[in-house]
Amino acid sequence: MSADDISRLVGELAEAIRGRRLDIASNVDYFKGTEGRMRFASDEFREYFETRFRGFTDNWCAPVAQAPVERMHYLGMRLDGEIRTDTRVARWWGRNDADRGLSEALLMMTVARRAFGLVSPSPVGARITFEHPDSAAVVYDPVTRERRAGLTLWQDDRFEYGQLHLPSHVVPVKREKSGLVGGARVGSPDVSEWEFNLDKAEVNPLGAVALVEFRNQTLLDNDPISDIAGVGAMQDAINLVWAYLLNALDYASLPGRLILGGERLMVPVLDDEGQVVGERPLEMDALIRDRMAHIPASGDRNPTIGEWTPAALDAYTDVIEKAIEHIAARTRTPGHYLLTNAEVPATGYDAAEAGLVSKTNERIAFASPVVREINRLAALAEGEYELAEGLANAEPRWKKPQYRSEQQLMDGLLKMRTAGFPFRWIAEEYGLSPAEVERVVEMKLEERELDADPTLERVARELSM
Repeated sequence: MSADDISRLVGELAEAIRGRRLDIASNVDYFKGTEGRMRFASDEFREYFETRFRGFTDNWCAPVAQAPVERMHYLGMRLDGEIRTDTRVARWWGRNDADRGLSEALLMMTVARRAFGLVSPSPVGARITFEHPDSAAVVYDPVTRERRAGLTLWQDDRFEYGQLHLPSHVVPVKREKSGLVGGARVGSPDVSEWEFNLDKAEVNPLGAVALVEFRNQTLLDNDPISDIAGVGAMQDAINLVWAYLLNALDYASLPGRLILGGERLMVPVLDDEGQVVGERPLEMDALIRDRMAHIPASGDRNPTIGEWTPAALDAYTDVIEKAIEHIAARTRTPGHYLLTNAEVPATGYDAAEAGLVSKTNERIAFASPVVREINRLAALAEGEYELAEGLANAEPRWKKPQYRSEQQLMDGLLKMRTAGFPFRWIAEEYGLSPAEVERVVEMKLEERELDADPTLERVARELSM
């Protein structure tokens, strides 16, 4: 690949990263609750109450995004024709603390549409890391959909650095931050400013692009969909209704005063020396802030008031609950996760959580090919070439996303055992990790050996006499 080709490729990937950052930042801020605090319906309401409710937010994006991810538990890789997960894969996966990294990447995938995994050789073996989508991108072959190149970025106060990941080489690149935004130096959009030296490029021993992309649900295009798409707008509406409700509670909980009759309320107008030079009507805004209302007399007729009905505050909570129900329906999040008034069916949580279980299985289907490819690349980095070939068709194992009570689970497993299912399969269905399954099977075999020991049987009979 020529220097011009590399320059164009780095520019294409860097521009893709730059174009996604605003959307990623917005989605992440909504998830954290730092975005969408208050959206006021009128300038008048904003003028009175923006500072009063500053810092308040009701965050529904977080539980929607977390609900499927908290049920996605990766257990290991099972090679074709094997009954156990591979211990070699588990070894490098555990060494890199990849369970935690995978969980973070899956959460970022549901929130920000995509996340990335990176595999690289190291002196101790394969190094597996997970990359934020605002600093990584992958470009695909338009025909085969294979990864053609990847770019990871990082920066310091002066320079922006990167690594261009090609199937044959890893090329280091950098450029100086030439602009200032808010006092901070930023990179120029001019892609020609990237600097690199092909003599410093490192040979890629993996023979494949080491950067792999986790992509959330797509519509057969290159535009994954965030799980919180649309939730942010409803969250803004809920927060606005909360502002109205809190304001109404403020006025309803403190005494109000009504002045009947008399002349119109006036305030004196003072000159620069503090002398009264006139008067003007008391501003209506001041009356509102002091919770006073004045109905002046008209001629010789004094005003009267027949009723001062209190505001119906439950109307606000009804709107909030209905909005939360819409979020639950749109995102397939169980109503009891969002603390709505949804009743759990008498048959248990199975029906109530069917949508979430189905959604979680979809996310597992999106993540499984990526996890398989990460482990295949890790095997290459470990020098396990035969294992890498087997991992290309291996099955990533995940814990079942459906929650069941202990009684329901044990009843089902007992029936399966009675029907002839192997003990190892029963242990897996119970939810044990592969290491725990092996430990329990070993303990089971040891227990059988002890039960079959004639010496122990003789001692037991003597003790019983």
